[in-house]
Amino acid sequence: MGKLRLSFTKEGRAVYISHLDLLRTFQRVFLRQGLVLRHSQGFHPHPIISFALPLPVGQSSVCEVLDFEVNGDMDGAGLPDALNRFMPEGIRALDCHVPVRPVRELAKLHCKVEFLYDGGVPADGAESIRRLLAGESVVIQKRTKRKAMADVDIRPLLHRLEIGETPGLLTLDAVVSAQNPGLNPALLGTAVEVHLPQYAPDFLRVRRLELLTENGELFR
Repeated sequence: MGKLRLSFTKEGRAVYISHLDLLRTFQRVFLRQGLVLRHSQGFHPHPIISFALPLPVGQSSVCEVLDFEVNGDMDGAGLPDALNRFMPEGIRALDCHVPVRPVRELAKLHCKVEFLYDGGVPADGAESIRRLLAGESVVIQKRTKRKAMADVDIRPLLHRLEIGETPGLLTLDAVVSAQNPGLNPALLGTAVEVHLPQYAPDFLRVRRLELLTENGELFR
């Protein structure tokens, strides 16, 4: 039995593929490549395959991670190129290797959040948003696992933030908590809508750049 970790990108039109459909996509790609995955035991066996940090629909990423198990030993060398022959547009395998760290050590996410304004960035927008997100607390309402709405302070989950401005665009370069609990970077836009509605963007884009450990090392 061999455990492998595949890193891949999800961009372009592929950002609208749901998590479940992405799982099916990889199962079919592996099958077309002729890769035999290890299956679970029981009455309904299924391939042992999991995403380290599922990506919300509509967000792009250059650092997605997929763990899977194969029958027999292999190091994954050459597998990304082989899989890319069958990948749909927008999904591309980058690297495959034996996992270095367990998923529980995935602690932070480095990402870029873009606020787009049709009429140009409002005056003092960058500084006002910076002050808001650097405050002692930033409370928003978030849906819980029980589907109820609850007040949540997202400030402790935001570890680093830099804001850049170009015509019609604010770019937030951020490091946020990845899990237990994690922060969906799109909620930074929600915080602006709630607390500074005059600076709410007309459109928001999120792009994952790096998965990190607690001390800021690349998660592999």
